[in-house]
Amino acid sequence: MAREYARTDRVGQQIQKEIAVILMREIKDPRLSMSTVSEVEVTRDLAYAKIFVTFFTNDENEIKESVEILNEASGYIRSLLAKRLRARIMPHLRFVYDGSMAEGVRMGHLVDEAVASDKHHDEIESDNVDGTVNNEAETKLPDEKAED
Repeated sequence: MAREYARTDRVGQQIQKEIAVILMREIKDPRLSMSTVSEVEVTRDLAYAKIFVTFFTNDENEIKESVEILNEASGYIRSLLAKRLRARIMPHLRFVYDGSMAEGVRMGHLVDEAVASDKHHDEIESDNVDGTVNNEAETKLPDEKAED
């Protein structure tokens, strides 16, 4: 019978939980903005872990600086993690910005704009009850010239 999760997945989930707590309670760098750990990918040999983090800011410079701070502190975070996990092999940590949250918010705004635009367009059409257009210039394509 096959296992439901691979060992690397279980280790990744545990690392994710512990690093989230470490970032929240142990790292006191004032330059580091509020962060969350969205995912952890661990190599099969457990030598390396890629930690995907998101920040509560949209400023690209702040995000780059925060990722650099985390990567500089990765040795310290790794030592704290080793004390908590008691694993034989502690992976080297590499922090990467996860832009999926920001992209999801951006896509949500685009959908909201499209819905609002369609609603506005429907309201204009409903105001014109008989369906005819009063201004001929509005019905012509930009390539056509008015022959008046």
